[in-house]
Amino acid sequence: MVRQVLVTGGTSGIGRAMAEAFASEGCCVTVTGKTREEVEQALLFRENVRSYSLDVTKAEDITAVVASLDRLDVLVNAAGTILRDGQEFDAHNFAHVVDVNLNGTMRMCTAAGELLFASRGCIINVASMLASFGSGYAPAYSASKGGIVQLTKSLAIAWAPRGVRVNAVAPGWIETALTAPLVADSTKRDAITARTPLGRWGQPSDVAGAAVFLASPAAAFITGAILPVDGGYSIA
Repeated sequence: MVRQVLVTGGTSGIGRAMAEAFASEGCCVTVTGKTREEVEQALLFRENVRSYSLDVTKAEDITAVVASLDRLDVLVNAAGTILRDGQEFDAHNFAHVVDVNLNGTMRMCTAAGELLFASRGCIINVASMLASFGSGYAPAYSASKGGIVQLTKSLAIAWAPRGVRVNAVAPGWIETALTAPLVADSTKRDAITARTPLGRWGQPSDVAGAAVFLASPAAAFITGAILPVDGGYSIA
């Protein structure tokens, strides 16, 4: 049976790389982006991929996308990787980042729960190494990703009796649009590279490979895990 995969935030960056990786594995993949324009501009042009617009802060959007699925084997929560660098001490910005990154992930998990119980499927959340380090510039982002870590562990415990595994990847410094300003700053870029034991920045495909593994039969006895994908940065 062809596995059915839903990747929120699957139109760009790490989410897109995950969607492409699962599609390459022969899965039938549904991707979402926040707006229809975003979805149309980032179509993956594969027969086994379809796309929807989805705002993870809107219950009606989530309900519509989940209702379009007759089966779901893998839920990848890659939407909600937003930050307001240097502006997250403002209460409104802080609340918005947490609502998208953390609450949005929880909304997707609970909405898709019954489908995942039926298939004895799995969830892959996207955390961050900042869940461990914190950030003086992005407290809301760091707090939301710390919440993802604990949400992942909590759902893993709660849903194990229903046959659902819940894990997360914790990317380090990955070259995406989000990190483009750092990549463009040679001083900061080189300092990060120098600290990373593997001696390079990560690519979205590096994170995608970890997600495919966690969703595979090879990871059948893994749940509640937070898998760093950071080239060793967090241990250096």
